[in-house]
Amino acid sequence: MTRVAILGCGYVGCELGRQLLPERDVWGVRRSESGLDAVERAGIEPVRADLTEKDSLEAVPDVDRVIFAASAGGRNAGAAREAYVEGLTSAIESFGERESSPERFVYTGSTGVYGDFDGEEVDEETRIDPATERQEILLEAERRALELTAEYGMAGTVVRFGGLYGPDRYRLERYLEGPVTEGHLNLLHRDDAAGSVAFLLKREEARGEIANVVDDEPVSKHRLADWLAAECGVEEPEKRTVEERLADEDLSEAAKARIAADKRCSNGKLRDLGYDFAYPTYHEGYRDAIEAYRN
Repeated sequence: MTRVAILGCGYVGCELGRQLLPERDVWGVRRSESGLDAVERAGIEPVRADLTEKDSLEAVPDVDRVIFAASAGGRNAGAAREAYVEGLTSAIESFGERESSPERFVYTGSTGVYGDFDGEEVDEETRIDPATERQEILLEAERRALELTAEYGMAGTVVRFGGLYGPDRYRLERYLEGPVTEGHLNLLHRDDAAGSVAFLLKREEARGEIANVVDDEPVSKHRLADWLAAECGVEEPEKRTVEERLADEDLSEAAKARIAADKRCSNGKLRDLGYDFAYPTYHEGYRDAIEAYRN
């Protein structure tokens, strides 16, 4: 039976583990007690380890597949570097140096790597010229996920997740109460984030490649907010332009870059590989949240 380790087994990782079981043996790696409890509740074998400490990862048994699904503890560049570069490098080296090293290594990255494209469509072939330190860090992590894994004989894959939502993370109030700043959202339901990785593992697709994982319909934030308001039976929220939002003097430079970043991400590659979304658009993805709100 294939053996899988999910490093940073959190919101997406626990769902991925549930989807992989019982056809695979799965270990979920976290460093906190509460995190380990969540892993165990998902029916996954918990392992305590700190991804930034290479020796700590010796607690994880030998596996055939590794999924690096850790998230940064904050939005600042330092937190991103610790998680996505230092932690990732530690994990690749730890597993790659084993006598029985994994055959496959999947890194769950972010469409945030694209930055601002003035609302134009982007795909895996789009050239990225990083404009912020965080973008540079995300690109460096992707390079290591593909190149450093290859040095150890592992097939690396990068999946770029869009904006995650789903159970416990619908954040309806953000859109219903407003104000809502213009721009596009590239959404991804948690179940499809997990499902896409399970699909790529099962089909052995995207080896040594990058794949965008977003739903079928990049949507204007204003359009989403108005649709949610109509579905929930409330008034449309206040709207703001990017310029109005950037006029806030309390914003950091990193926050300004994040607010100004606008792009529409294509999932054409993933679709061509044959992945079938459980929630192809926000219309399906937000249905449970809307019904819960109305009731």
